Amino acid sequence: MISDSDTCDSARGRERDATHIPLAAANNRSYSAESAPRAFVIAVRALTALTLTLLCVMTLWISTPALAWEATIERDALGVPHIFGETDADMAYGLAWAQSEDGWEILEETLPYYRGNAASFFGRDAAVTDYLVQWLGFWEVIDSDYDTLLKPETREYLDAFAAGFNDFAAQNPERVNLDVLPVTPQDVIAAHMFRHLLFYGFEKPLTELQAETRQQEISPAPQLPNTAITLGSNATAVAPSRSHDGSTLLMINSHQPLTGPVSWYEAHLQSGEGLNVMGGLFIGAPALGVGFNEHHGWGATVNQPDLVDVYVLEMDPEDDNRYRVDDEWLELESFDIPIKVLLWGWLPWTVKEKGYRSIHGPVMKTDHGTYALRYAGMDEIRQVEQWLAMSAATSFAEWREAMALQHIASFNFVYANADGDIHFVHNAMMPRRAVGWQWDQYLPGDRRDLIWDDYLTPDELPSVTNPPSGYVHSANQSPFQVSSEGSNPVKSDYPVESGWPTRMTNRAVRGLELLNANTSISFDDFSAIKHDNAYSPRYRGYTYLSSVAELEPDGPEEAQALSLIRDWDLHTDTANRNAALGVCILLEEWQAERTGNPLPDARETLHTCMASVRDVAGRLDPEWGTAQQHGRGQRTWPAAGGPDTLRAMYAEQLEDEDDFLTVVAGDGLYYLIEWNAEVNK
Repeated sequence: MISDSDTCDSARGRERDATHIPLAAANNRSYSAESAPRAFVIAVRALTALTLTLLCVMTLWISTPALAWEATIERDALGVPHIFGETDADMAYGLAWAQSEDGWEILEETLPYYRGNAASFFGRDAAVTDYLVQWLGFWEVIDSDYDTLLKPETREYLDAFAAGFNDFAAQNPERVNLDVLPVTPQDVIAAHMFRHLLFYGFEKPLTELQAETRQQEISPAPQLPNTAITLGSNATAVAPSRSHDGSTLLMINSHQPLTGPVSWYEAHLQSGEGLNVMGGLFIGAPALGVGFNEHHGWGATVNQPDLVDVYVLEMDPEDDNRYRVDDEWLELESFDIPIKVLLWGWLPWTVKEKGYRSIHGPVMKTDHGTYALRYAGMDEIRQVEQWLAMSAATSFAEWREAMALQHIASFNFVYANADGDIHFVHNAMMPRRAVGWQWDQYLPGDRRDLIWDDYLTPDELPSVTNPPSGYVHSANQSPFQVSSEGSNPVKSDYPVESGWPTRMTNRAVRGLELLNANTSISFDDFSAIKHDNAYSPRYRGYTYLSSVAELEPDGPEEAQALSLIRDWDLHTDTANRNAALGVCILLEEWQAERTGNPLPDARETLHTCMASVRDVAGRLDPEWGTAQQHGRGQRTWPAAGGPDTLRAMYAEQLEDEDDFLTVVAGDGLYYLIEWNAEVNK
């Protein structure tokens, strides 16, 4: 068993030997404490400079006739696990155990969604997700390709990772609330397949197709820019040529919810096979999504290029399961989608829906037509292998080899290393599409030449390495504006059919302003840029803010509100009394742009924001740190920053009686990393 008092005494400043804990539960077998194989003692290894002091230590050991996994988990003063295993698989076992200690409830509540049986646990509201997972055929692909496409060492790693969850559950049955055991390696693959789709906006065309009428023309048609908006992320690299003392600087700053299944989980991973990396991942993920070590590091930001294509099928008037491609009539593949639903919280009920596929991909039948989808990463199960390869890399060349695997469907990546290299790539499994068609519209489904089966190579994606400017900055913007003029990828060099994003966020505009203005960036300067809480007057939303500020007041309360807006310095520091109204107005513009709706009337927005601020804070001019707070349990702290500022804060009124907004997403995990020039010499 695991003893909290034994494992955590060192964190209270006492000298203790490492605690060695035998665990024996695998392959559905269990042993009593008396019959379990004896754990041998492993000395607690000195970790690198990444490891903090005051560590809680425990060793996990498992033995079966065929397998033996062992890991040491050390927790620093903040509770972050530092995990060591002699092999990568040993470390994976320890990673799963640590995640279970910190977030077992998250794991067990998300597993049913990835398996496509969530409705049997959570009721009819989860049925849509169950349909989606089965309609896309995740598990058919996993079952057919798992043993053939994944490398043996990857399968061993995932075996150990899954075993860590199962052994934790066996040792801690009081934590298990749902009948989801055992966790399998295949569950991990399904989770990656599901999450990658949502990060690049797969749901958008599905929502369109559910409308009562057709929402897009069939190509050709006027091209619309991709303006999808997310909570976003930042990643910035500064080369020695731009830094104050010749150091290399990297900021990793991905913005996620602060709680829940896609909130960041921090860990330091180390193995005797050479792995040594620290960074962030999600509960249930076996590899880091962002990370760094003594050699290099990388950050990731959401990019959302056009990675989903919708085809309008020409159906046989005499048979609605036959469709034409060129001069040939083909039969839709038809299959049952059983959805088990828990009604009224206790009554299980199974509903069977029909699913269809064409040679393009999954098919949706609607009142306004029959459509097929084809999307980036379709039937891809090797995402884990690329994430693992990125963590294992120790040089820029090795990291680029990992990127060349092209198993990750999207995300921008910003890279920097101790040698002074910096790099940006707008990564995507970008379809190699027929030239001249408007791929952001629907495509005719009766042409084989429009059914792509290949992706652009890494060299064909927007990227820049060691630009003359000495910096790159990614904040969910156009990949052609990530540095100063003359240092960006050139848009005309890349296919227009790819639907590259065109929007500019405030974080992009403001970050580029600050980086452009400083030709000798110190670490303190770099930190100040990351924590900057202002909106730029060059940001798109400022024009709308100005239109509100220019209104003539109608009454004394409007006069007060307009005075606050006009006098706002665009900052969101905690003492700022003008920020509440200003941020609210910018949010109204932001939401309109996000949904593609017309901008709301300026005076209507003024009234909406006056009412919102007064309803929450009781006055039009609360200090921003009073109106927006970070909370944990019953404690709260004033929070600077705001939506789409570099100091990213996204807040909601969680309870009707709250007189403040609580930060729910944004700067949950970020790193500022410096490879010092003198040390590197």
